[in-house]
Amino acid sequence: MTDLADKIILITGASSGIGEATARYLGARGARLMLGARRVDRLERLADEIREGGGEASWRQLDVTSIDSMRGFVTAAQETYGRVDVIINNAGVMPLSKLEALKLDEWNRMIDVNIRGVLHGVAAVLPVMQDQKAGQIINLSSIGGHAVSPTAAVYCATKFAVEAISEGLRQEVGGDIRVTVISPGVTESDLADSITDPTAQETMRTFRQDAIPAEAIARSIAFAIEQPATVDVSEIIVRPTASPY
Repeated sequence: MTDLADKIILITGASSGIGEATARYLGARGARLMLGARRVDRLERLADEIREGGGEASWRQLDVTSIDSMRGFVTAAQETYGRVDVIINNAGVMPLSKLEALKLDEWNRMIDVNIRGVLHGVAAVLPVMQDQKAGQIINLSSIGGHAVSPTAAVYCATKFAVEAISEGLRQEVGGDIRVTVISPGVTESDLADSITDPTAQETMRTFRQDAIPAEAIARSIAFAIEQPATVDVSEIIVRPTASPY
């Protein structure tokens, strides 16, 4: 197993939910972090708390829908730490609704963040890792990347896309760069707060009764990173024991 200490790890969507839990978990285990998200106040507070606990964390405001913002994020990590070992493309949104509600703005937002955001992360970090001849790209999909349910057609489509992008990338870069997909089931986070559709809100309230803590996903991410460089954990699905989905 590979020690997490001194690993340079970039996390998008780090200000809450799985991103925040992962930052806390990896920071406590000695990883050196570059945290990115839109909400600067939360990022600054999180980085301060990690440093107060003896960890090392820097942050930069990040809009994953902008390739310039993403490239600046990766460059900041290089300038701060000298290299990039891992990027965790975690940022995502989930404003669920039935297709007949025609919430085009919300569909486009999911496409922009959940698909384009991952592609931007790959585009920004891949040349760096190819030059280093080492690195790991971890993309957050979802149980929704494996099965479709009512109100979630567009969200699931974006997560199916993450699966396809990750598998294509894995086949193309095999040898030096590892590619991992983490697919959480229902997990404690504020991801569902973006749901505006009343039917989807009610469905999600029932669905989230069995939610697992975000740290469960953080532990899975750590497991994938800890493997030897010759071992690529291609995918981990993590779901509540009580959940049939």
